[in-house]
Amino acid sequence: MEMGLRRAQGPDGALSASKYSYIGGFDCTSNILAGKLYGIPVRGTIAHSFVMSFRSLEEVQPRELPPQTGGDPVDLAALAVSWLQRVCELLQTPAESTNEGELAAFVSYAVTFPCDFQGLLDTYCVRRSGLPNFCAVALALHQLGYRAIGVRLDSGDLAQQSKEIRRVFRACGAHFQVPWFGTIPIAVSNDISEQSLEEFRREGSEIDMIGIGTNLVTCPLQPSLGCVYKLVEVNGSPCLKLTEDEEKMTIPGMKTYQLYDAAGHPFMDLMALQEEPSPSAGQELGIRVLGRLGETTKVIPTNVEPLHRTYFRDGQVCEPLPSLPEVRSHAQLSLSLLSPAHRRLHEPQPYPVAVTERLHRLFLELRQGGH
Repeated sequence: MEMGLRRAQGPDGALSASKYSYIGGFDCTSNILAGKLYGIPVRGTIAHSFVMSFRSLEEVQPRELPPQTGGDPVDLAALAVSWLQRVCELLQTPAESTNEGELAAFVSYAVTFPCDFQGLLDTYCVRRSGLPNFCAVALALHQLGYRAIGVRLDSGDLAQQSKEIRRVFRACGAHFQVPWFGTIPIAVSNDISEQSLEEFRREGSEIDMIGIGTNLVTCPLQPSLGCVYKLVEVNGSPCLKLTEDEEKMTIPGMKTYQLYDAAGHPFMDLMALQEEPSPSAGQELGIRVLGRLGETTKVIPTNVEPLHRTYFRDGQVCEPLPSLPEVRSHAQLSLSLLSPAHRRLHEPQPYPVAVTERLHRLFLELRQGGH
């Protein structure tokens, strides 16, 4: 879940982050406006401020909830207190160590959203208060025919705590004969990064949902995108930006192809001129890889996919623009096809881009003409 609105560079940056996170593979966002504008699924959890705003059960109004199947309303606060005693006995935790304000917050939320009840467990102490309070309210709701949808952790050793919480859920489910209780989803947050995800995978966890904000929307590993659009052709004539830095030279050309290996992974992008014939699968190609233009490399692609498509011509849209779900599906398919060597977090293999021999000759001619 993308949840970085408050850390993004302003409202526009927050919307962009929500949109492109969804395209990149996130399932949902906490940004309600992004959900309204783009149709992205919206999800969220309880805030610490909500839990902290309650002091005692006397503040819960209303406090009655009718059973899901109908009938007379029941005092949910009183029912939760009775369940809390039973839960604390099972967990061997003193009931007086739980925070009453936290219990009141959970009860108030459950009365308002009985079909979507969730708990934020770490406002005070997860083990001695948050967890037993949540279990008590969830079991009270179950008695009335409702089912809690999850919990969230926002501090501490998230992977280890998720395992401990899962053990408690399973124990409650077995002891109180509520089979679904052991499968209650566990969500985590707290400055999660790529490294955090790698640690979760390595250590193992019981985490079902991950909320990521700061390290997603602010892109600390690459806060700016080091590329720009440059002019490569004017009225049919190729042009070239010359510079002492070879990486900043532009390359004229109208066509780009993606070359695939026998395993179905793209292994290289190939740039070509408009008038050149398209490369064919199984055909040997002599190409020049950017960064190694002084030498010719031979490759034989198993499959070739044209990448260049024209959507705008003479200032007009000439092909329907894809919808956000279509863009998302395309991005996910493209990512899934990449070789693991290019996708790995540590020391990924650079993805090469090459030019045809003909485009390389034009490049040299323009370069010499510029001098």
